Amino acid sequence: MRSVLEHELVVITGKGGVGKTTIAAAVGLLAAQRGLRAIVVEVGDQTRLPGLFEHTANQPGVETRLQERLASISIDPDRALLEWLQALGGRVSGRVLASSGTFQYFAAAAPGAKELVSMVKIWELTQRRRWQRRAAGYDLVVLDAPATGNALGMLGSPQTFGAIARVGPIAGQSQRVRELLEQPGRTAYLAVAMATDMAVTEALEIQDGLRKQLGRTLDWVIVNGLLPQRFTAAELKRIAASSVDGHAPRGQARGTAKDEALRRSAALAAQTVHDRARFQHNQVARLRRRSFEVAGIPFVWGSGMDLPAIERVAEQLGRRL
Repeated sequence: MRSVLEHELVVITGKGGVGKTTIAAAVGLLAAQRGLRAIVVEVGDQTRLPGLFEHTANQPGVETRLQERLASISIDPDRALLEWLQALGGRVSGRVLASSGTFQYFAAAAPGAKELVSMVKIWELTQRRRWQRRAAGYDLVVLDAPATGNALGMLGSPQTFGAIARVGPIAGQSQRVRELLEQPGRTAYLAVAMATDMAVTEALEIQDGLRKQLGRTLDWVIVNGLLPQRFTAAELKRIAASSVDGHAPRGQARGTAKDEALRRSAALAAQTVHDRARFQHNQVARLRRRSFEVAGIPFVWGSGMDLPAIERVAEQLGRRL
């Protein structure tokens, strides 16, 4: 199977709160570690990437260098629209075009205008020849897309505008973006899910939406936060037995009431984690029964997500993607 990193664009989406930004950061970092120039794109006023890499974010619409061969950008639709208009207008000032009452009405009233402008900017980031002559090109663009419904609307915006504007520069640009999104050799689609019923169901909805809108399927489903199955059934039985009626394990003296309470708590914790891990395993099996390529990411223990944690996630992804 072709590596995800061999594409021009990687789109990462899924249910909100499942760790999409972490996975996007890890994919970008993995690409940089393998010698590619990569940029991770945020949308919807999000600027979380620079903080994860201990950097201060530039203003929206301006690329931020995170480390060697890796950058990020939070798309500002207004700035992206101005850049696009300047590219379309040639010597005519983009500000003059942007002030056109007709265009302003069109941009405000047409469904998906902001989403289309964002997608056009993402397309521009994949180009060797950028709108700004001195801007460097990238080998890989990683899109930290919105949650499922909004992501599908954003990905469908070129088709929406293609139907509205059948000729002219907007129609032409919409078609170029559609070609990028529809061609398997150019764009890869990753869904991120926790191993819960709702998140897995949403991954299935992404698959259905991609087929309907773009004729595409998910390349991978990344299941985040998997717990290890540490104990066998026999080991759990022994742990449970040691906590019942205050009986200590064979060869050990019976402890104090505090010791007994600690054993009961430890046995309960072991059983709870085991049950949770088994439930997660069943959700992963549910995805695999649908013939998805699934990559599991172990739960990261800690007070928060930092760069070393992202590096560990990138290492895990590197073994699969």
